[in-house]
Amino acid sequence: MKKTGGEIIWECLKREGVKHIFGYPGGAILPAYDALCKYPEIHHVLVRHEQGAAHMADGYARAGGGVGVAIATSGPGATNLVTGIATAMMDSSPIVCITGQVGSKLIGYDAFQETDITGITLPITKHNYLITRAEDLGPAMREAFWLAKSGRPGPVLIDVTKDAQQASCEFDWDEAEPGHRNCCLAASSAAPQYSDALELINHAKRPVILAGHGILLSGAMHEVRAFAERAQVPVAMTLLGIGSFPASHPLNLGMMGMHGEAWVNTAIQEADLLLALGMRFDDRVTGNLKTYAPMAKKIHIEIDQAEVNKNVKIDVALIGDLRQVLGDLLPRVHAGNREPWLSRIQELKGDSAVRDIQNLPDDGHLYAAHVVNDLWRETGGNAVVVTDVGQHQMWEAQYYKHDQPRTLITSGGLGTMGFALPAAIGAKFARPDAEVWVVAGDGGFQMTMAELATIVQERLDIKVAIINNGYLGMVRQWQEFFYERRYKATPLYSPDFVKLAAAFDLPGAAVRQRAEVVPTIRKAREHRGTYVINFCVEQEDSVFPMVPAGADLHAMIRRPSPLVETAQDL
Repeated sequence: MKKTGGEIIWECLKREGVKHIFGYPGGAILPAYDALCKYPEIHHVLVRHEQGAAHMADGYARAGGGVGVAIATSGPGATNLVTGIATAMMDSSPIVCITGQVGSKLIGYDAFQETDITGITLPITKHNYLITRAEDLGPAMREAFWLAKSGRPGPVLIDVTKDAQQASCEFDWDEAEPGHRNCCLAASSAAPQYSDALELINHAKRPVILAGHGILLSGAMHEVRAFAERAQVPVAMTLLGIGSFPASHPLNLGMMGMHGEAWVNTAIQEADLLLALGMRFDDRVTGNLKTYAPMAKKIHIEIDQAEVNKNVKIDVALIGDLRQVLGDLLPRVHAGNREPWLSRIQELKGDSAVRDIQNLPDDGHLYAAHVVNDLWRETGGNAVVVTDVGQHQMWEAQYYKHDQPRTLITSGGLGTMGFALPAAIGAKFARPDAEVWVVAGDGGFQMTMAELATIVQERLDIKVAIINNGYLGMVRQWQEFFYERRYKATPLYSPDFVKLAAAFDLPGAAVRQRAEVVPTIRKAREHRGTYVINFCVEQEDSVFPMVPAGADLHAMIRRPSPLVETAQDL
């Protein structure tokens, strides 16, 4: 069948099963938008800023497990996608971004809104394409989707010139299928490294599983749980690994790293074996590499060979899809009895696990921990929580217990402020029946708050919790600890968020007392539609524990004030 390049874009998206795309039109992509009129089955979400489109596609992919799609015009439209593309790249999120480009004969002549977006995004995409002929568009679209979701997922960009969108050609879906490729050359389960790994696992006295984002990407939650239970190995979580192993499970230790649990970091330092499952030994996880887990042998199961031995020297590497590798290992793993090690960890934990008590104490101050803990209890831990980046992000990871996969969506690797609100929109489209909450700081929320208009236009039901401490909180914390409280450029003016919500015809409320938290959360949940809550919390509260950047993992800064030490972990 003969189609224009613009029609081929939508035909390919339809056949890939895409139901929703997020974008903003402009001159260089207008032929494609005109062709969209012929594809009513694809719902276009009009964003208020192209960065929001990339974050929405990202949130859509993370919440639903599919591929998210963003579309923008050339020049500033394309460059506005860059932060969202980099966010997806750092967190291995499968998105496809389609951008318009000036006519092929104008490329290189500094035409109006011409930008070399393929050159700009080369380091932050798995692959990108510059399409100047309609005939090349179908194969590129099909290959882009395959690349985005195969192996270690990530973003792919397709830049399409305006004349390629306007031109017509014969389109054959089957003919456009990409050639078969090996995205991951996994070793046979009979390979020597499998025997070496089993030897270490079966004889370890103090093993710890490091559960990363790769568990969710592989869909290996069942295999990880079966492995941990059979071998009786405790499980420590990375930030992006949260939800891959139930928080309520007795073998779940909690989050590791810079703001992880004190007993988790100490257990890692005392371990004799680390099993790294789909994680990359990020600097926020390891601290000082020279003193990281000095007594531990290290097994790394990873689909991306480039991550092995990149940061931490590995004793045994098993390259392949995590679900498949664990499936091969599990029948040969000995049933474990590691009661002495589990007792030692319980001893390390002691009575500091205050997050297990029924209610955090109220000393007259409203802390972010109160808000997040009460939100967890009111939602029963069943909401999809999308966070921004900063102190509130760490408090969410500490105080909201995720038992289900893909219920915490956050920017980990890039740490992108402004991520939460647009990503929550994408998550809601991917899981329309889920209860979706935004947990954002007053700083990050202001970066993308214009997307409230998108929420209203799309009639979405998203609850928004703004943790408002009047500062760029995490930067202020660093200034307090390491710069003698010189709060330069961190005190933050904010609008009245309740009035702002009202300007978008959205209801809202301000909360300043602990007693108001639960009733307001309940009111928001009962409301059919989006509801904005401005939680005015303690201004100079800090996230504890904290491992200073580059310090030993066990060299944690503890909460010094006895006044509130029961409200958050020492």
